Amino acid sequence: MFIKGQNAQRLCYLWRGMNELKVGEKNRVFGLDVYRAIAIILVVMSHTAYFRGDIFYFLPSVPLPDGVELFFVLSGFLIGTILIRTLEESERFGLKELLHFWKRRWFRTLPNYYLILIVYYILVSTSIIGNPGDIDQFSWKFFFFSQNLCESFYGFYLESWSLSVEEWFYIILPIMIIGFRLFLSKKHTLLAAIAVLILAPMLYRYDLRDMNYDDWWFDQEIRKVVIVRLDTIIYGVLAAYIAFYYNDFWKKTRWITFLLGLATIVAVRYIPHPIDQTYGKVFYFTIFSIGAMLLLPMASSLKRNPLGVAGKAITYVSIISYAMYLVNHWVALIIVKHYFPVTYKQQWLAYAVFWAATIAISSMIYYLYERPMTKLRDIF
Repeated sequence: MFIKGQNAQRLCYLWRGMNELKVGEKNRVFGLDVYRAIAIILVVMSHTAYFRGDIFYFLPSVPLPDGVELFFVLSGFLIGTILIRTLEESERFGLKELLHFWKRRWFRTLPNYYLILIVYYILVSTSIIGNPGDIDQFSWKFFFFSQNLCESFYGFYLESWSLSVEEWFYIILPIMIIGFRLFLSKKHTLLAAIAVLILAPMLYRYDLRDMNYDDWWFDQEIRKVVIVRLDTIIYGVLAAYIAFYYNDFWKKTRWITFLLGLATIVAVRYIPHPIDQTYGKVFYFTIFSIGAMLLLPMASSLKRNPLGVAGKAITYVSIISYAMYLVNHWVALIIVKHYFPVTYKQQWLAYAVFWAATIAISSMIYYLYERPMTKLRDIF
């Protein structure tokens, strides 16, 4: 049954979630939903090693892409599209446009983050369920996304690192646009900002190329530090720039770029990228991001769901993906791991419970909290 009208939509909560997808499908781009769903599935799968054990022994070992990197590029594409339209529609991108952009972004991202941060703090500080983190590593920096702005952090709410990268990107890019717009055309303003945010982090990584790290410290000091990783998101903005200003080229080359993007991602995952060499430290992230960017013309061209029920499931996962990202790791560490001290016979059960718990909790957060909070941005 199709549900129409705002009043009907307000009555839909978790138990009618799948029906509600029919209302919003016309406003969604299915290809981008597929992209986002694949990204979150890859992220969640990366956190399931504790449960998987040997249950998938019959499958070949394949180095999967990093879902967080895909999220970064997709986020840049969506944010870049918004900023380009705002820039083109306004006489001069100024304080009013900046505050409007921040308001809409922060109503979308901050409520979920602070909710999970507070819940996680309570669970860790009270040790209600095991010992999922080190409370001594908590500080006020988590409230301002500065826990990994210029240095590493560890021991508490580890998955928040990528949120810091995104939030600082939301702050830095629009401010750069305002600055460049003072003396550049609209088209060149964004291009200048893109160039700076591509080159600056890459050059900073190049400056660190002689530093010696093991795998763990490389992950902390390079992969998860904001000032080192801002260029990952900007490739999505570059994609939005090309889609807007060179739309014919964007559409005509979508099959070529799609195949080239897949080949690039597979290549960088299979080609060794040792972290003690310049390629692994400096250019690996860049090439992967370019590969992810090349998938976007095809993804953005697939407007409608051609897969029926399976497509609706994909869209549903996409819709709750932000909540899934925030909760899946501590679901794994706190709830399932605590109640399922895994033996081989329990691995399938633990694995199934983990996914069910992640989806159920994420759905409740989305319908009962995230969506109502997001709607407030149209009120204030």
